[in-house]
Amino acid sequence: MAGAESGGPAAPGEDVKPFTPETAKEIVMSLQQPAVFCNMVGNWPALHWNVKYLSAVLDGKTIEFRIGSKTMDLVPQFETRCSYVKATLEEFLAWSSGQPSCLSGPFSCFEYSKYWAYADYKYIARVFEDKAEIFQDIRWSDFGFPGRSGKESTLWIGSEGANTPCHLDSYGCNLVLQVQGRKRWHLFPPGDTSFLYPTRIPYEESSVFSKVNIAKPDLKRFPEFRNTTAHVVTLSPGQVLLVPRHWWHYVESVDPITVSINSWIELDADHEARVEEAITRTLVCAIKSAENPSDEDIWLNPTEVEATSHEINLQYLNKAVSAYFKCQKTSVSEQTRPSSTETERVTSASQKRRKKQVGWEPEGCKLLTHEFGFSTFKAEKFQKIPFGPHLIQVLPQSQETSSTGAVESDYRDLPHENEGGHFGKLHCTRKQLAMSNDCETPANQMDSDGSPNASQTALSTNDLLDCLVNPHVISLVAQLLLERAGV
Repeated sequence: MAGAESGGPAAPGEDVKPFTPETAKEIVMSLQQPAVFCNMVGNWPALHWNVKYLSAVLDGKTIEFRIGSKTMDLVPQFETRCSYVKATLEEFLAWSSGQPSCLSGPFSCFEYSKYWAYADYKYIARVFEDKAEIFQDIRWSDFGFPGRSGKESTLWIGSEGANTPCHLDSYGCNLVLQVQGRKRWHLFPPGDTSFLYPTRIPYEESSVFSKVNIAKPDLKRFPEFRNTTAHVVTLSPGQVLLVPRHWWHYVESVDPITVSINSWIELDADHEARVEEAITRTLVCAIKSAENPSDEDIWLNPTEVEATSHEINLQYLNKAVSAYFKCQKTSVSEQTRPSSTETERVTSASQKRRKKQVGWEPEGCKLLTHEFGFSTFKAEKFQKIPFGPHLIQVLPQSQETSSTGAVESDYRDLPHENEGGHFGKLHCTRKQLAMSNDCETPANQMDSDGSPNASQTALSTNDLLDCLVNPHVISLVAQLLLERAGV
């Protein structure tokens, strides 16, 4: 049983783990469905990283918060639709508890009952750059990744209602530790991609967004969403969620304050994904830069510094192709001799948000492949995954279980009509942070029943891009390019 995996008695003062690092890594690298690890981080100092503790550690340092409306709309609250403020964690705590002192602080324009705040994608190496010793509070070595600590991790601090729009990550798989409060995860398998209406606007490298607001889907506009298979789990403090490669996810804070820590684990398949991302960047930047700019058409996500030039994008594409073949060559040569610790080493996943490095080169290639249908683990390996009290499956809605308390049991009923609401405009401090949904058909091109007027409908640049950079199309283009480059 799982408890026997600890490998013998624990050292004094050290918690007994249900899985050895080797077993945990095997699960992470082979499992192709989301699952929750329990009882693996009991001795991690990071479990004490509540907002009050972090506020004392940062001692007045400000961080940026994204502000969104709690009013539910049919349109996702993309980062381009939000306001941003810089504040200390002390000010965030005061605001989230309704203290009068907030009337004049950075959150003064945002009533707590109407808005949420999210300090997301904060790289711990940057937030605590002058306190490097704190990196060791996070010990991903327990999951089989020696040397990986807080330096390769990201911090998320949010208030109730704070959410991340539904998206998939192009690179890697994801380990997420819940520290304070609870978060509800809605996950969808890669096979549901077409039902989620993927888009690259707003554009951000490595993030493919869904046009659907998962919390309040517009089934009239996105009828295929009914065909999705949602896996819903509420993650509690001390639990670690595995998000496998290319699983879609929408994440929402359900408690007044939440703190999470995650690390993206790079995979061998990322080399081909980087070629696909380079093609996508080249197309999006070329086409959107050629269009007459509009104050309301904020197509570049705030996480992207600027639209890179065509020359730079081609350089990036060529380097991605070169890195792909370098990895292929390394993999072939490694298969002829025993693997070493070095070839098994996992490279840093901080690349997810470090997108501007034109001279990027991979630090190494792993032999473990996580691609669907191409895993180096045999099929029978999956039958031996030790599910139980220490590793809980995140099951589809139709297969929910309440035995562990980890799987959410009440996924809200999907509305059949265009119900509810308007997205309230936020008090934006930056011009580019106010945006209308340019992916939608303009109001003056709609019939009275809300459907596009056939005589007036005009396809937009974004409509064209949605087709050109559809994941299936980009995958085919990447294969053709790699074939050409390999001749």
